[in-house]
Amino acid sequence: MSQDPEGMELSSRDPIRKYSLLVALGGNLASSVGKPQETLKSALKLLQTSGAVIRATSAFYHTPAFPAGAGPDYVNAAAWLEAPWDPQTALGVLHRIEAQMGRERVQRWGQRTLDLDLLACDDIVLPDRQTHKIWRELPLEAQIGRTPDQLILPHPRLQDRAFVLVPLADVAPNWVHPLLGKPVRALLEALPERDRAEVRRLQ
Repeated sequence: MSQDPEGMELSSRDPIRKYSLLVALGGNLASSVGKPQETLKSALKLLQTSGAVIRATSAFYHTPAFPAGAGPDYVNAAAWLEAPWDPQTALGVLHRIEAQMGRERVQRWGQRTLDLDLLACDDIVLPDRQTHKIWRELPLEAQIGRTPDQLILPHPRLQDRAFVLVPLADVAPNWVHPLLGKPVRALLEALPERDRAEVRRLQ
């Protein structure tokens, strides 16, 4: 604490930083609150009660399970949040909400009640550009058997996945990938038409 000329104490605390977060939501199994679409709606409410301000949410989309044949079709969405959470704190909040909705981490890319993926936090790159490049360019066969032991941001596969980019284009079409230098809308347009067509908006 410091004092002003009148002897009054002044707070030395900095204002709480707010981060801009992009989050992907998905699920293909029923949870305690109902079908996947209801689970995603509940997850958005839990994000708010956890301290996030939801700036935008996408429509809900129906997409085939990935990889093909991995289970029932998914319901996917995306949200743009503001919250006083750095990347690690945000990841902890997302995992806690997944657990509340009955998520069990048994199999990579397995069926699940709820999947909350942190896609980006401001323009932060984690852990570094070189490590990100390695994971971003990892062949699909290797992805199935390997899981990062640290947080990778932006999400290393977001530019490859229509089920992420289609809803993300609803909420942040002009967000520019800090490493690829392209906005979401351009990343989406670069995907094959067949991939984009598989992501169907729910009525």
